[in-house]
Amino acid sequence: MSHRIRMDQSAASSDPVSPVASGTAQTRAGKDSLEASHISPIALFVFLVILTADVILAVILDGRGFSDDFIMKFFLPVLLVACYFLFAIKMARQWEKAVVLRFGRMQGLRGPGIFWIVPIIDSVATWIDQRVMVTPFSAEKTLTRDTVPVNVDAVLFWMVWDAEKAALEVENYYNAIAWASQTALREVIGQMSLAEILIGRANMDAQLQKIIDERTTPWGITVQSVEIRDVVIPTDLEDAMSRQAQAERERQARIILGESEKQIATSFAEAADAYANNPTALHLRAMNMLFEGLKDKGALVIVPSSAVDTMNLGGIAGISSLAKEKLAEDKK
Repeated sequence: MSHRIRMDQSAASSDPVSPVASGTAQTRAGKDSLEASHISPIALFVFLVILTADVILAVILDGRGFSDDFIMKFFLPVLLVACYFLFAIKMARQWEKAVVLRFGRMQGLRGPGIFWIVPIIDSVATWIDQRVMVTPFSAEKTLTRDTVPVNVDAVLFWMVWDAEKAALEVENYYNAIAWASQTALREVIGQMSLAEILIGRANMDAQLQKIIDERTTPWGITVQSVEIRDVVIPTDLEDAMSRQAQAERERQARIILGESEKQIATSFAEAADAYANNPTALHLRAMNMLFEGLKDKGALVIVPSSAVDTMNLGGIAGISSLAKEKLAEDKK
């Protein structure tokens, strides 16, 4: 069996884990110590029943005039039996595994449910929770490949698949996972550019899960998923990126406008070719344009002199004017 990994306290003080992760680890450690000394309700019930019967028997014997030495010969053994049941009966919940040591050596895993141990000889070293755990972690002011400092927050979902390894191979697997996650996050950020981090979160999640899972598998722990919660960049860089995005949108708008002008010019060129071979269509188009311009009251139409000569717009305009005057006289 490989040596048990021990967390270096001096190293821990130099690069702190996220406060949330640290608080979670402390809470889990407190829970482990509490569960290691917890007493089963069934054991407590058996202890109280035997103790009550022992006290009643001692009172009865004392009432019948037996000596104290004689009473103690019955009272103390029964009390020892009650204490034996109190510390021998243990109960693990559905999601727990109890690591039992005998004279300091691994005896086996117990649970879920009720199980027995031999007091003094056996001891429950720890209780392993095999449910899915959530560990938040972060990397602050970490440089990307293009030397941009970023703050990244992430969440790790993991579970213990081998309780024996989790108990024997690492001292505190909660803290170990938090440290391994933070180190892997810094490593991945250093290998990616800012653009890759911002647009490739799925790829970043997959890389983190692979790296962390490789580090925690020897501890009997598997990583189910890693999710990046937030990426914070410096304010100045954020403003610069906003201006760059705005300039890019303006450039795209100008490109679209130019393409539209090009399509319009092409349409005009095709129309000119059609009118060049068909003067009648050109005259009809000119009459239509003149009609559209004069149908509104007070409209002013400016027509080039060349158009007046070539398309006889002068005569057309005169006829249109006479028609409008005649219509006005009829209405009066």
